[in-house]
Amino acid sequence: MKIGEKIKNLRIKNALTQEELANRCELTKGFISQLERDLTSPSIATLVDILEGLGTNLKDFFNETTDEKIVFSKEDAFEKENEDLQNIVNWIIPNAQKNAMEPIHVEIKPGGRTKDVPPHEGEEFGYVMNGSILLHVGLEKHKVKKGESFYLKPGKNHYLSNEGKTTATVIWVSTPPIF
Repeated sequence: MKIGEKIKNLRIKNALTQEELANRCELTKGFISQLERDLTSPSIATLVDILEGLGTNLKDFFNETTDEKIVFSKEDAFEKENEDLQNIVNWIIPNAQKNAMEPIHVEIKPGGRTKDVPPHEGEEFGYVMNGSILLHVGLEKHKVKKGESFYLKPGKNHYLSNEGKTTATVIWVSTPPIF
């Protein structure tokens, strides 16, 4: 870990000059300059003072977090076809079960449907990209066409079906993950 580079990045993020940081920590601008270029190393006490001046602490400063992946390609997705129900479920965000929400891309062939989803805590959202679907919530049915969306608090069994003549595609998001 390059301590100096990390301190410099924090200083810039906090919109401070080297002189302003030095004044906050009762150090010299020259020391801060050398530290940021990794030409010198601070004592633990000095590092604590600098980090306090930057609004952080030792624990957070040295906590190496790996960058979470933000953009996912088609190759990252996992697809499962269910011939009995006539659908293809595409998990477009890998390992989304560990996140707060889980989005899937569902293709439902004419006459097909998704599996029954039992009641659960949380919320669900769906957007119909192509075709039309019926959203079954308990005994109720709601037709949702291309360009329309649905939103529900899933307190009853529910599923999607396609009674149309073309394949329907839906982006479906659940929180917490249930797919």
